[in-house]
Amino acid sequence: MYKTPHNICKTSLFLFKTSSSISLHFQISVSSMAAAGGKSRSKGNLFVLCLSLAVFIRSAGASWEDHRYNVGDPVPFFVNKVGPLNNPSETYWYYDLPFCRPDQVIKKESSLGEVLNGDRLTNARYKLNFREDKDSESICKKTLSKEEITKFRDAIKKDYYYQMYYDDLPLWGFVGKAEESMETINETEPRYYLFNHIQFNVIFNQNQVIEISAFSDPSYVVNVTDNAETEVEFMYSVLWGGTPVHFGNRMDKYLKSSLLPHHLELHWFSIINSVVIVVLLVGFLVTTFFRTIKNDMIKYSQKDRQEDKEEVGWKNVHGDVFRYPPYKSLLCGVLGSGIQLLILVLFIFVLAFMGAFYPHNRGAVFSSLFIVYALTSVVAGYTSSSLHTQWGGMLPIKNMLLTLFLFPGPLFVIFSVLNTIAIIHNATAALPFGTILLILLVWILVAFPLLIAGHILGRSTTNEFQAPCATKRIPSDIPPLSWYRRTIPQMFLAGFLPFSGILIELRYILTSLWGHKIYTIYSILFILFIILIIVTMFLSITLTYFQLAAEDYKWWWRSVLCGGSTSFFVYGYCCYFYAKSQMTGLLQFSFFFGYNACICYAFFLMLGTVAFCTSLRFVRHIYRAIKSE
Repeated sequence: MYKTPHNICKTSLFLFKTSSSISLHFQISVSSMAAAGGKSRSKGNLFVLCLSLAVFIRSAGASWEDHRYNVGDPVPFFVNKVGPLNNPSETYWYYDLPFCRPDQVIKKESSLGEVLNGDRLTNARYKLNFREDKDSESICKKTLSKEEITKFRDAIKKDYYYQMYYDDLPLWGFVGKAEESMETINETEPRYYLFNHIQFNVIFNQNQVIEISAFSDPSYVVNVTDNAETEVEFMYSVLWGGTPVHFGNRMDKYLKSSLLPHHLELHWFSIINSVVIVVLLVGFLVTTFFRTIKNDMIKYSQKDRQEDKEEVGWKNVHGDVFRYPPYKSLLCGVLGSGIQLLILVLFIFVLAFMGAFYPHNRGAVFSSLFIVYALTSVVAGYTSSSLHTQWGGMLPIKNMLLTLFLFPGPLFVIFSVLNTIAIIHNATAALPFGTILLILLVWILVAFPLLIAGHILGRSTTNEFQAPCATKRIPSDIPPLSWYRRTIPQMFLAGFLPFSGILIELRYILTSLWGHKIYTIYSILFILFIILIIVTMFLSITLTYFQLAAEDYKWWWRSVLCGGSTSFFVYGYCCYFYAKSQMTGLLQFSFFFGYNACICYAFFLMLGTVAFCTSLRFVRHIYRAIKSE
């Protein structure tokens, strides 16, 4: 039994299920990579794969046995990074500022996700033993040189914050403060003060740490306004207190703060706004569009009427509508990559609902994206190869290479430029050579072989494309089109309507991606994603029909461009978001626009694929339903 392109999604999901027997219980680190596999007892399905990856991710987080302490036991404490508050991508190693270093600086071994997240955990001189109070404990005394004073002053000017981790719990604080007083009225700049005393408040339940917070004591400051050597003593205090909160609920604090209850109504308003737009759009188009197409099909099916013998409109192009598009290899690569990215997004939602991405689980999202993308390469290979074979495509190797590099290629080019900029700035966002080599090895040893396997399977199990209508030898001429029926106006309409449905929520998403907020309302995000898919599908059907009604049968690429056009509006909003933000500097500018371009490109491929699959199914349906000559 032959397979047609509109069945590719179902077949691709089946292939993805069969790949779930691959063991995911392996840990990828900067210094080493180990893989362990085992035979699965079950037949393997999507749920098992999601569960395995969720367990793998959660295993890197908090657990009961790893976080039990006796009184006086040392508790893991790491300093991470510093950076300007308004530039979240611009972070530096904690000891790039002249804080007190331990006698031997030891960097904690980081997972791949932590490195991609820009985390560089290092030991510190702070000793916060379990349930031991301390009062003004001295870390060190040092004389700050003029250069060190300048570093601290510049950091305070830019509102530098620091991040630390205590028992896998994050805490933050500011490096210093700028103050304007009566003494500085006639001065051009305020005075800058360095905080040299931190108050740690730790809350415990029996033998486990539940919560920690850090406060900079405003009465302990050092004036760093002038370039003069200054003696400073860094100190800290620790105060312990009990709580009935269970260890398993200790992350609820970050979860509740991320939800922002007073903003939650706005999120639901965004959902209501999107639903109203969808209902109005669908209601309007259903009453006009489906009535029109129903009348057309009734008219074209009645052959006994003399006035209907001459074919017009979309019926007139039945001999050209299934003519294969130009650049078939490229289109197949787009569709293969789009299906892969669509499965990737759905997989991430499943993991989010399973609780894999609890707040401040360092690098969990990046690790998941990397692993799932590599494993779903088999789907991209199969989809692209299957369509390429059905459409009679030549040069299968070219098709395979296009599929292989279509998304990772531009991503790698942009990454190379951004990583070079990060290296020049000595930022933690710069990936070490070992991490880059590790990513390339996983891509070569895992993603590439899986894509080849899918490619071979697609060519060997796919038969010839079966069109409902025969294709003419000579292409028909396309009549002149009105301006509103051309590609650009249709792309504008197809992109604007879905974009208007996600506009409100898009602000919160960008604030989470490029700020210090945590987005955890995955249910709302998933609903909006489904609405986006539905609107894209419906608009694709509508625009394809009106294109065929104008006797323009070149709908293949048009459907992809119209479906993916929402990404251009999203990128335009990103530009607006940056202009309204307080982000500055070349590093933050390049990271913001570079990686947002990658995200929007992924959405273009994904939504373009959704639109194409919908249009193909629709076109096959209407031409199968009529009585063609």
